Amino acid sequence: MSNIVYIATSLDGYISDKDGGLDWLQMVPNPDNLDFGWANFMNRIDAVVMGRKTFETVCSFDCDWPYTKPVFVLSSSLKSFPEEYEGKAEAIGGPVSEVLKTIKNKGYEHLYIDGGVTVQNFLKEDLIDEMIITVIPVLLGGGTPLFSELPKQMEFECVKSEVILDAMVKNHYRRKK
Repeated sequence: MSNIVYIATSLDGYISDKDGGLDWLQMVPNPDNLDFGWANFMNRIDAVVMGRKTFETVCSFDCDWPYTKPVFVLSSSLKSFPEEYEGKAEAIGGPVSEVLKTIKNKGYEHLYIDGGVTVQNFLKEDLIDEMIITVIPVLLGGGTPLFSELPKQMEFECVKSEVILDAMVKNHYRRKK
């Protein structure tokens, strides 16, 4: 089983601004509508695991449901989904290790881990194998941080780094164990 983070941060390490906004993600012009490797990444994974807040944020986007893979929403309180998302996502609760067992028992091995608290909780359990982090050249000065305090130091190796649109830097890290 592999658990992979694919996310963007500001220079100061935030994944959303102080109001939970994501408009800053679009600040670099992308006239050719490049996907920056998103489609290739999605071809690598079997399912998506995200927190409730991330799910609600995705639902608020003015677009069709962006996932073709099964989506598991980590929540102890969410019991049902709005009608338009029924069958597109499944609520799942419990400790991270139990959630992973349940997902693996359903046949999913390569997971996309998304959302601030979700990524932080997986890191606290040392359950992140790869991180693909694109840094956007803006200082937000606050918001939702990607990282939080960890119980121990964790080492990752940089396996690839690329500059995108002469503005953003996409770094691919693999966990050293």
